Amino acid sequence: MSLLTVVVELAVVVAAMLVTAGLVIIGPRRLAEASRDPRWRFERCAPPLMILAVVLLIRWSTVDVTTRLEWRVIGQNITPYLFGIEDAIFPANPVSVLQSFSSPEVTTFFVFVYIYGYAFLLLFPFLAYFALEEMDDLSTLILAFTANYAIGLCCYILFIAYGPRNFDPILFEGLLYDAFPQSRLLTNQVNQPTNVFPSLHTSLSMTVLFLAWHSRQKYPVWLPVSGVLAISVVLSTMYLGIHWFSDVVAGTALALVSVYIGRHYTFKRILGGARTYVDAIRDARRRPDSE
Repeated sequence: MSLLTVVVELAVVVAAMLVTAGLVIIGPRRLAEASRDPRWRFERCAPPLMILAVVLLIRWSTVDVTTRLEWRVIGQNITPYLFGIEDAIFPANPVSVLQSFSSPEVTTFFVFVYIYGYAFLLLFPFLAYFALEEMDDLSTLILAFTANYAIGLCCYILFIAYGPRNFDPILFEGLLYDAFPQSRLLTNQVNQPTNVFPSLHTSLSMTVLFLAWHSRQKYPVWLPVSGVLAISVVLSTMYLGIHWFSDVVAGTALALVSVYIGRHYTFKRILGGARTYVDAIRDARRRPDSE
């Protein structure tokens, strides 16, 4: 199976999930109203979207540079410490405990959630918040995602960490590639083996859940749906042998920080702060000349 086939299959399944959830959770009337007047919505969310696009572009276009920084200059291999901490705290490693319940049915569920459910979980809030009468929730979502990726990229440069399946293939099973080998074609394009601490699958999923809680009055059904999906994604990262429990804890903490940034540092406030900083530098440079 080629990469194109995997991507098309992913797109078709996630699109079907988005359409179904859109009709049930958002509702046909809200969707129709948003489609009739989309221009001002795009204008309101364009600035934070540009910031997110820049962060993603930097992340994907500097893979070689960040890898060199990680391995040769800054990065520290913390994998043994992660394993040692969990070995000291828990009677049995959480990943091993989860994998002890493995069965074809459980593995199929977690593979589906890790790939398809995760993509749906990240995309649906864009559609849901775009359909609202105000774009504050959408702007918060975009800025929170931006913070996740930006802080996550810095952590990946600072910390070299391998997941359980790569650290000890005998003790921990790599269930994702065993059950769905074609997923390797996709994951190799968007991720590195050392992009483990923190878990971005966890941080982005929990970000969606935390924001669903804040917007629960607007979309009450979305809160339990996102809760089930987010928790399932978090568990899937460990069950499939991709992340440690420590990665999940760090990812949840990153989600809390990112949601705080998204809710309290709007694009206008960030832009205003940047302008104030630039003006202060200009004033400081002019003062010696005026004296």
